[in-house]
Amino acid sequence: MDRRKFNKLAAAALGGIVAGANLGRAADKDDPKKDKDTPKEKDPKKPLLLQEPHVCRGLNTCKNKGKSGKNDCAGQGDCSTAKAHTCGGENGCRGLGGCEGDPGENDCKGKGHCHVPLSKDAWKKARDKFEAAAKKADMKIGDAPKAKDK
Repeated sequence: MDRRKFNKLAAAALGGIVAGANLGRAADKDDPKKDKDTPKEKDPKKPLLLQEPHVCRGLNTCKNKGKSGKNDCAGQGDCSTAKAHTCGGENGCRGLGGCEGDPGENDCKGKGHCHVPLSKDAWKKARDKFEAAAKKADMKIGDAPKAKDK
């Protein structure tokens, strides 16, 4: 095989690799399971705690928006609808991290400081802020459900 023929075959192989990689990326975008697992971006103009998904019990925004889907109104959901994670920086989106001073109000993906569902102290901070935001937005909420025994 001479040099020119080798160069043509090498260029064709490289072109095939690039084309195949692009097709693979396009298929990833069409995968409905990936879209389902990726949290919807939260509206930066609204309070993060008044948007779904939420990070812990009693922080849901509407009837049947708790994890079980069996709550009677806002503020009574039984658990988080945000994807659970065990450590800081593992949150999938803005407003889905735990702990620190502003649980459920982190700026972006990977900026949460703790796990979801929230710890007892972080939940108390988040619930207080949730109640204040709901009151300001004239949103009616119910009593928070009791914490589950662990």
